[in-house]
Amino acid sequence: MENELKAIAAMLKPEMIDFCQRLILVPSLPGEEKGVADLYLSEMKKLGYSDVFRDEWGNVVGIINGDLSGPSIMFNGHLDHVDTGDLSEWEGYDPYGGKIDVCGMFNQDMNGTEDAEVIHGRAASDVKGGGATMVYAGAALIALKKQGYKLAGRLIFTMTVLEEPAEMLGMLKLFDETFPQRGISPDVCISCEATSLKLYLGHRGRVEIQVTVSGVTSHGSAPWLGVNAVNSATKFIDKVEQVVEKEKSTDPELGKSSIALTVISCTPGSMCIVPDRCHITYDRRFTPDETVESCIKQIERVIDEISAEDKNFRAEVKIGAVMRTSYTGKSELMENKKEAWKLEKEHAVAKACAKGLAEAGQEVKFGYWDFGTDLPVAAVHHKIPSIGYSPMQEYYCHRPVDKVRIDYMEKALLGYVHIYNNLSKLSKEEFKL
Repeated sequence: MENELKAIAAMLKPEMIDFCQRLILVPSLPGEEKGVADLYLSEMKKLGYSDVFRDEWGNVVGIINGDLSGPSIMFNGHLDHVDTGDLSEWEGYDPYGGKIDVCGMFNQDMNGTEDAEVIHGRAASDVKGGGATMVYAGAALIALKKQGYKLAGRLIFTMTVLEEPAEMLGMLKLFDETFPQRGISPDVCISCEATSLKLYLGHRGRVEIQVTVSGVTSHGSAPWLGVNAVNSATKFIDKVEQVVEKEKSTDPELGKSSIALTVISCTPGSMCIVPDRCHITYDRRFTPDETVESCIKQIERVIDEISAEDKNFRAEVKIGAVMRTSYTGKSELMENKKEAWKLEKEHAVAKACAKGLAEAGQEVKFGYWDFGTDLPVAAVHHKIPSIGYSPMQEYYCHRPVDKVRIDYMEKALLGYVHIYNNLSKLSKEEFKL
């Protein structure tokens, strides 16, 4: 199969690059992904995917049915991207231009640079470069089938809406509504989030914690008649930092838990009046032995301890939530949270993926994301082994130097096909977590 696959990959390379450029030309901010969703759908139909559809939330799904029985292997990415920011920071490149040129790029381990041909533009590294490569890995599987190669199982390619806001709405709806309606049940999930051609095995969890510290207003000339909510908040802020640091959990691969105060404001917030409310937002990161619930209970305990010492101290805590609306018009209030997860290197899925990369002639390296992904929906909510593999590099994500290496895309196309092939040989039992 190897010689045939390399010939197919060489043939598909120009189309894959062109598709990536066309994806970059179409802006797809959260809630505005229709144009790029249409592009994915039309490309998969053109390439001969067995089934292609858009669900009620705007997620895109393409299926390639195999010739033999086997597992359902899910490839996954997202349709949306972050804002371009100030255009003056883009070094003369159009963020929606998809220009190709040669420039200095970090190597796989970010310990040196080398010249490489790249595609520039917003989402080239998050995740249009990876999405285009996955679609054309599917095209390679279709081409192998036409040459007589018997494909086992089936490929389920998915691109979700509203990933960047971080509440996982698109992925949640895909698993909780669309898949059951369509009779789809993935055995494994492969993400194309940036990994620099390494196999990524997890990331810390995240929850947005909102705290409101209450006081009593009074005239600014007589502050002793009120309770200044900001003053009360200072002791709370200090204690939270102390408690989280003292009780922090550390994972040998994912790192330590942390908390960052990201937003603070007070009301009424005007001259000559003592504020009676101080609103604080925290970004809380946690390891797999912690949960969203345990993070909230930790803050509640701090509130209770301060309240026991100070009768004037009052505060409430909740998980941040926001109403999200898909480009299809469907809306839902979403809590801003995602669980931590990790796949062990010795799991059959990790071993199969590693074997696939070795067969593709790539050095097998493992890593873990600093940022979060949609994978907790698969890995935690549905107990589906999940892993990341991608031509894109984390360093370039969300930055005005957004770009993807074409040589990495070429390698990843081969890597995805070999990963699929090796995963398709696993038994149902081997996919269990």
